[in-house]
Amino acid sequence: MRVLAVLFSAFAFLAIVGLVVLIVAFKTLTKDLPDYSTLKEYEPKVATRIHAGDGRMLAEFATERRIFVPIDAIPQRLVNAFLSAEDKNFYEHDGVDIGGSVRAMLTNLKNAGGNRRPIGASTITQQVTRIFFLNNEVSYVRKAKEAVLAYRIESVLSKPRILEIYLNEINLGFQSYGVAAAAQAYFGKSLDELNLSESAFLAALPKAPHNYNPLRHYEAAVARRNYVIDRMLEDGVVTDAEAKEAKAQAITVRQRDADTVVAGHFTEEVRRQLIGRYGSNGLYGGGLSVRTTLDPKLQQIAVTALRRGLIDYDERHGYRGAVQQFKTMNDWAKQLAAIPVPEGADTWRAAAVLETGKEHAKIGFADGKTAELRLADVKWARPVLATGGLGAFPKDVDSVVKVADVIYVENLPVDEKPAPVAKPKKGEAPKEEAPVAMRWKLRQVPAVNGAFVAMDPESGRVLAMVGGFSYATSEFNRATQAMRQPGSSFKPFVYLTALNNGFTPSTIVLDEPVEYDQGPGLPRWAPENYGGGFYGPMPLRVALEKSRNVCTVRVAAAIGMPKIVETARKFGIVDNMPAVLSMALGAGETTLMRMVTAYSMLANGGKRIQPTLIDRIQDRYGKTLYRHDQRGCEYCTNVGWGKQATPLPPDDREQIDDPRTVYQLTQMLEGVVQRGTAAIVGQLRRPLAGKTGTTNESKDVWFVGFSPNLAAGVFIGYDDPKPMGDKETGGGVSAPVFKEFIAKALADEPPTPFRIPSGLKLVRIDPSTGNQTGLGDPRAIWQAYLPGTEPGRGDDQMVGNDLSKATPAATTGTGGLY
Repeated sequence: MRVLAVLFSAFAFLAIVGLVVLIVAFKTLTKDLPDYSTLKEYEPKVATRIHAGDGRMLAEFATERRIFVPIDAIPQRLVNAFLSAEDKNFYEHDGVDIGGSVRAMLTNLKNAGGNRRPIGASTITQQVTRIFFLNNEVSYVRKAKEAVLAYRIESVLSKPRILEIYLNEINLGFQSYGVAAAAQAYFGKSLDELNLSESAFLAALPKAPHNYNPLRHYEAAVARRNYVIDRMLEDGVVTDAEAKEAKAQAITVRQRDADTVVAGHFTEEVRRQLIGRYGSNGLYGGGLSVRTTLDPKLQQIAVTALRRGLIDYDERHGYRGAVQQFKTMNDWAKQLAAIPVPEGADTWRAAAVLETGKEHAKIGFADGKTAELRLADVKWARPVLATGGLGAFPKDVDSVVKVADVIYVENLPVDEKPAPVAKPKKGEAPKEEAPVAMRWKLRQVPAVNGAFVAMDPESGRVLAMVGGFSYATSEFNRATQAMRQPGSSFKPFVYLTALNNGFTPSTIVLDEPVEYDQGPGLPRWAPENYGGGFYGPMPLRVALEKSRNVCTVRVAAAIGMPKIVETARKFGIVDNMPAVLSMALGAGETTLMRMVTAYSMLANGGKRIQPTLIDRIQDRYGKTLYRHDQRGCEYCTNVGWGKQATPLPPDDREQIDDPRTVYQLTQMLEGVVQRGTAAIVGQLRRPLAGKTGTTNESKDVWFVGFSPNLAAGVFIGYDDPKPMGDKETGGGVSAPVFKEFIAKALADEPPTPFRIPSGLKLVRIDPSTGNQTGLGDPRAIWQAYLPGTEPGRGDDQMVGNDLSKATPAATTGTGGLY
């Protein structure tokens, strides 16, 4: 008995010591554990998605590509797949699967001493603790901490909530986090579109996504997927027939087809604005849904038109030579494969010159195929001389390209139309259309650059924006960031100021030499017209149509530059423009976005708008955080209809100018298109108004114009400003870009005349004289006048020095001619 007492005492002592050791070890183990209760406020990082105006996705910004999906919206079959693969007893344990842990421990003891990595038996709850609070260290200490945290998490979170966190947080490869992002990344599907095979594959990934990437390790991916299906069959959540069918299916990666919208500069501008509003964390993890103003159709038209305009200008100024030249023609196809297609020229291909001759050259592509390059398709390639001038047009192909040259070419239809296909006779099968003959044309990346903006003039919504030839090669946005001189495209605001200060479209302005004092220490300034020469007296309207510099400066001097400075500020063109006469010719600096916005306010009758790229922003829960259109509509929600008038939102835009003089200017700008410097746009034969712009030495060339419902502008110039060449003007370089855009943009819309505001009188005039004319005059046009200011028949009120009929502007001391 004594021995038993001693043994009992010793056992009790050891038990107490062991208990104390366990308590101390537990406290030591758990004292630095993270605060698990933070999971109650779990809000994962979710990607911000940028959408076009029609809902198409433009871009996604995220540090972790994740689409949060509530547990109730996750299909049960997908949930079952993960439970079978990772934790079949999930709903039975309290965070740790004791039976699974014991089995894993016995297996690890059996494999002790070998090179095999110890296996785990982590439940889904334990995996959640590892994702948020621990690391992937392989040790029993980490497993113990994992178990403690798992128990604690289960005490504060429900099973569905734990599962929701897990399925949205876990890394599944392909840069995707969570099941929804993975379903799109691997299969281009939403969760409810997944079949059993695809669901099982996703459930196979948590162990090691890289090892089961089907593009790299297909057999391993299939084997792991089949293992998951077998576990589902064993757990009774699929039938034998379903399992066999799923295992027989291939794993085919089908990433969602991108409905590509080329809008890099637009998207980057939106990104900058979002960071300004919500910071980097809000953008890259806030799960914002941003609906932009972009119209994908108009954007594509704008991209194509601007790129064509840049290429056409560049080709007029010669060929700068091959991209590079191979030192050896051995493995030329393999060498070509390493040469990328220029960004912004996706339809081009790199080619190697294999043979040359006078009429054609043989070229080869990276796939080993060959083609012919004809003389007609290199005809533009005049050599650029060392002096900077251009040589003669080539007369043979081998004077342009040499064997071993690497060049860019584009596959285009030949100019000739394909032969017509005869209609089938009765009873005969229809014949296939004759294939369109194609050709390869020599290309080069333009050295010049430019920008394009299209806007809804009523709201300021930016419908299209192209910031350069290629966003990939230059993120600099020439639509919003390039400060350039607008040149003559600023003149309409000089003439609008004149119309607001007593001038009329028929006021006679004198185009004759004149000098102005520029101030102490400066030489006198004598403005000149483009191309030189002077054209004598002409109506204000003609002076704008023909873009006469001298007339514009005379008008500016008559009304005073401070008034023009205010107009420029009011329309948002230049905030603090110096009040010097040269500014009247567009010598100040502004952006294309500002100019298109200003012209939009002409198109809408003089109402203030703010340009916007964003219609609305919503948070991850669908709550609207921002909406550009703040107008209310008191009766818009009424369900009943008693033949009352259609409810309309109020127009709360500020009227910044007289709609009558704005319309007079619009008519004058229609004349620019019909008879003036933008006559190429007038070939479209629809109501359009606009103005060309060309700065000194043609360093910047512009065209900004509008229809009643759409405004757009083009700027083209070198990033490091330099002359673009003799005879390169806004009418010849930029206006064709606008013409191509507006023709396609309005192709499905009937011609709509500009709205005439009340308080005007329409008079038939001879546009060359500004005088009233009879009904039989074929040159006559309708011109709007403020009542009492319309000209007489053959008796213009501003001719000569007769001031008796002069408007207030005539009393400034300059006489009746300006």
